[in-house]
Amino acid sequence: MSVELERGALDELAVRWRAAWQGAGFEGCCTPDVSYEDPVAVDPLRGVDALDRHAAQLRGAFPDLRVEATAPPLARGEHVCVPWRALGTHRGDIGSVVPASDRFVSLHGLHYLELSDGQVRRARGFFDLYDAATQLGLLPARGGMGETVLLMLRGFGLRRRPPA
Repeated sequence: MSVELERGALDELAVRWRAAWQGAGFEGCCTPDVSYEDPVAVDPLRGVDALDRHAAQLRGAFPDLRVEATAPPLARGEHVCVPWRALGTHRGDIGSVVPASDRFVSLHGLHYLELSDGQVRRARGFFDLYDAATQLGLLPARGGMGETVLLMLRGFGLRRRPPA
């Protein structure tokens, strides 16, 4: 049965969710068997401990990480959307692939949450990975010649045809 969260409870859940990404821990807002996916998680994560480790890796790469609300959370039944902006300076490695760049990143995204008794049981993060890579200096800026060449090399059909 679907239960609509009241505005106060919804706002509080969003505050706890954002705080968890900044180090407060997910046990205060998630079920023990929470499931999580986002563009940088290699495989779906299961459980609060796995989600805590994922967030700790992010904080290791961005020690000054701040996660801010960009709009009030939205809910319908037990489905919640939490829009956010993450800001931080890239001072630590991201896995074994991306060394620290000392670049400041501001990334907009949202988390889509499915609840059980007011706790997050499933979450999916959505953000523009290309934008993040551009800000880190890993990929060319959108709309420039570098992006056009990159897409052409990837085979996205951007080759010019000679006039007929």
